[in-house]
Amino acid sequence: MATNMTNPETPDAVNASNPHKLPLRLKTAYGFGSVAFGVKNNGFDYFLLLFYSQVVGLDAHLVGIAITTALVFDALSDPVVGYWSDNLRSRWGRRHPFMYAALIPVSLSYFLLWNPPTDWDEQSLFWYLLVLAVIIRTFITLYETPSSALAAELTDDYQERSSLLSFRYYFGWTGGNTMTVMMFFFIFPAMVTSTIADGRFNITSYEMLGAVGSVLIFISILVAALGTHSRIPYLKSPPPQRKMSLGRIFKEIFETLSNRSFVALFVGALLGAIATGLAAALAFYFYTYFWEFTSQQTGLITMGVFLAAVIGGGLAPILSRRYGKKRAAMWVGLVAFLGAPLPVFLRLVGVLPDNGDPFVFWFVLITGVIDVGLIICFQILYASMTADLVEQAELKTGRRSEGVFFSSVTFVRKSVQGLGLLFASFVLAMADFPTGADVGQVSSQAVYKLGLYYVPTILTLWMAMIAVISMYKLSEGEHADNLQRLRAAADQNR
Repeated sequence: MATNMTNPETPDAVNASNPHKLPLRLKTAYGFGSVAFGVKNNGFDYFLLLFYSQVVGLDAHLVGIAITTALVFDALSDPVVGYWSDNLRSRWGRRHPFMYAALIPVSLSYFLLWNPPTDWDEQSLFWYLLVLAVIIRTFITLYETPSSALAAELTDDYQERSSLLSFRYYFGWTGGNTMTVMMFFFIFPAMVTSTIADGRFNITSYEMLGAVGSVLIFISILVAALGTHSRIPYLKSPPPQRKMSLGRIFKEIFETLSNRSFVALFVGALLGAIATGLAAALAFYFYTYFWEFTSQQTGLITMGVFLAAVIGGGLAPILSRRYGKKRAAMWVGLVAFLGAPLPVFLRLVGVLPDNGDPFVFWFVLITGVIDVGLIICFQILYASMTADLVEQAELKTGRRSEGVFFSSVTFVRKSVQGLGLLFASFVLAMADFPTGADVGQVSSQAVYKLGLYYVPTILTLWMAMIAVISMYKLSEGEHADNLQRLRAAADQNR
């Protein structure tokens, strides 16, 4: 089995001007596979709690327990699947057997999740939700972790990795956002009836979400698996067979990850996950109470993600070539994370006009599109920096460990995701923000204090993340040297 994906003699890899450049159809197929993860994430993040608590009638606390329990299972499965896919031996390589195995279970369980038996008692519905949530999260990990690891195998070129991951993040963001926009602008309005005044509370809306979402998940996984299948003979080989034990597995994982640059990315992911969870948990509060936007205005802001994905996906490869990944990521991160709470800060200091002025909406919309675009750009560069550590670890350990690296980052993100919600609850408590109140029932002082405590909290988390990432040390020149040393070692072993 060949070990260099960018060999000019590899089928479909030849490019007269740049032999390292991957075909557009391969990048598109690989990137489109992230639609599955985007659809699943948006469904869980935006609609699952509302559906089961307000439409199905399951107690909200039980819904929360089921979702959190499934998240724990999901986080624990990441390193297991990552290590397993690094060491799998099969005629379909290390990654593709997992991708194909996840295809039907993820699609079917996602459909069933949104079509629960409504005549069951509360305890039965709880177990129904819990089991399906665990199945979905486990099998999406079975697909997503090996699929993410492919980025470091499809090309070892420093710049081409950023380009490849731009496709992945573009489709992930737009795929998930498409479902959200479809629900708010098409399905919910169409499900208003003489007895149900709001389509968000019509169970048929979610049946359609399950049907459309499951089809999109099936197609995206299939496209990614089939679109990269021809590359299997040219992907990296698993490590030599050896006698395995639990102790050896943990020893190898620790050996792989004991890298200063990876520790910087790992801790950065932890801080970033908390900040992201905080921002997501309070987004509804700011749109509804702080800015007093209508549901239509909130929907238009959501649609801005489509443009933001284009900005982020197009900008990342350009900045990577011009400034290098670390430098570009730090500058983009500084601008994005300082800009994220900027509208709130300007309102606090009295620069922006009062709510209801059209300028406020357009200012929040435009700055939001730019900011989300920069955040997507940062995520692409961050993932590409992670991929570049694979060769550095291979020199040290003699093993290819793409799955361990990518699963470790997702593991910490999922493990601390709930801390963002906890931080959000602290902010709300300090602001004395009332629960279950309409816009007119919340005092201006509570709204002001919401912004006052939010801005420094989110900025502290983001800036700490940037400071930690500054300890990442792998440059483009060092990466090229790592590749050269690996090729020299491979030539000696032939």
